[in-house]
Amino acid sequence: MSDINRREMLASITAGAAALAIPREGLEAAAAHAHDAVAAEEQAQQQGQQPATYVPKQFTPDEYRLVRLLVDYVIPRDARSGSASQAGVPQFMDFILGEYPGNRTWMKDGIAWMNAECRRRFDKGFISCTDAERRQVLDAIAFTHRADPTLRAGADFFARFRNLTSSGFWTSRMGIADLGYTGNRPVAQWVGTPPNVLTWLERNKPA
Repeated sequence: MSDINRREMLASITAGAAALAIPREGLEAAAAHAHDAVAAEEQAQQQGQQPATYVPKQFTPDEYRLVRLLVDYVIPRDARSGSASQAGVPQFMDFILGEYPGNRTWMKDGIAWMNAECRRRFDKGFISCTDAERRQVLDAIAFTHRADPTLRAGADFFARFRNLTSSGFWTSRMGIADLGYTGNRPVAQWVGTPPNVLTWLERNKPA
């Protein structure tokens, strides 16, 4: 990935929420919902209490377990900040599916596809697969324009899922801090997009 890091790359696709027909106010409400859920868990831990397990309204328990795993493959924890699940992205998604039911079909069909593909390759669902086995599937569908035509349904799902994960992460407090966003402040000079970012985007644009 040369000089551009993972988070810079993912930040460039956050605008994908628009393609999912989620307005800004919807993202803000989902981010607030996720923040409240994460804050409640953190407060319980600080008080030495067992935090209550978040109960999803739109996902089955197995679907939610898969979602929690999958978002962390998109944005894992690193030295800079926590992972997507730690930022509350699964709770964010649960809220989005409730408020914008048009997203339920592709999400649930995609989760079913992931499990079916893992069973085809490894005779077990995504959750039961090893890290290496999961990555094998994800590498095959990571880029829609490079995926084998027989895997197009999975690639389309993962593209949407990745965009929604990015939207959830970078509207969370953790994601905003990760970006170093400081609000609207005057700058002495606007230098534009860094050359290394432009180079990476040019090399990786769809064919």
